[in-house]
Amino acid sequence: MAYLKLLRPKDWAKNLFLFVPLFFAGKLLYFDKLLMISYGFLAFSCIASSIYIINDYRDIEDDRKHPTKRFRPLASGAVSKPAALVICALLIILGFAISWFISLKFLFVISIYFTINIGYCLGLKSIPILDIMILAAGFVLRIKAGSVAGDVNLTEWVVIMVFLLAVFMALGKRRDDVLLKISTGTDMRKAVKGYNLEFVNVMLSLVSAVIIVAYFMYTMNPLVQARLGTFRLYYTGLFVMAGLMRYLQIIYVHSDSGSPTKILYKDRFIQISIVLWIASFILLLYLKDITFFEKSVHMNSGR
Repeated sequence: MAYLKLLRPKDWAKNLFLFVPLFFAGKLLYFDKLLMISYGFLAFSCIASSIYIINDYRDIEDDRKHPTKRFRPLASGAVSKPAALVICALLIILGFAISWFISLKFLFVISIYFTINIGYCLGLKSIPILDIMILAAGFVLRIKAGSVAGDVNLTEWVVIMVFLLAVFMALGKRRDDVLLKISTGTDMRKAVKGYNLEFVNVMLSLVSAVIIVAYFMYTMNPLVQARLGTFRLYYTGLFVMAGLMRYLQIIYVHSDSGSPTKILYKDRFIQISIVLWIASFILLLYLKDITFFEKSVHMNSGR
């Protein structure tokens, strides 16, 4: 169990962003593309887990001071350092082997992801603002990898929205760190010195507003509407707004943890908003093709 926990499988959910380009392109039902991106998901999960191990290895002493991170396998001693390094090496080999199998372009993208995250682990995470930008860049590289693996176009609007959402999530994590600093009086990470609660709260509100505006601009863009074959995408903005507003309500009104991942796993309102957003998108993008097919059959049968 400790070895599985070392890999942080809960965080593999972030790698689902590889499927984002396929989803927005309306090609989620193409099995061959779906299969290749699934291989990409496996490759990113291996590389991400190796990076988590490297990060935990370097942060053992700091993690032991943290109220929850002290239970991590390396910090608690449940997994030895040599064993962790061996597992890390195997994950890197497996991740890059799968990437090479997918394509050289995919291998190039995941190599960039691995490199910047190694830099993050080795010290860049201690630089305020830059730490957030690196985390956000990781999500952009995920969707770029998904577009390469699935051989689908990646529009600038999708890149912008994913980047903004990633910045929003990173700010939520930093807010959680600031709250821990306030309650314990200890900096859980060096970058926290560059943040305070007022600054993070303002940035969360600002970025959430920009996300909503960017999303509606995406849905109303004539080129997007023509490519996807529907002008009704703006209906889905209702669920985007609901999810963001609920998150802000939780942290500001209920004074709950600022970590988006924790809130996502436990809040039903946000979970339902995400499910309804996906369902509405599927209805608008995929059922129109079924309707067109039924009309064509009806017209042909009436001849």
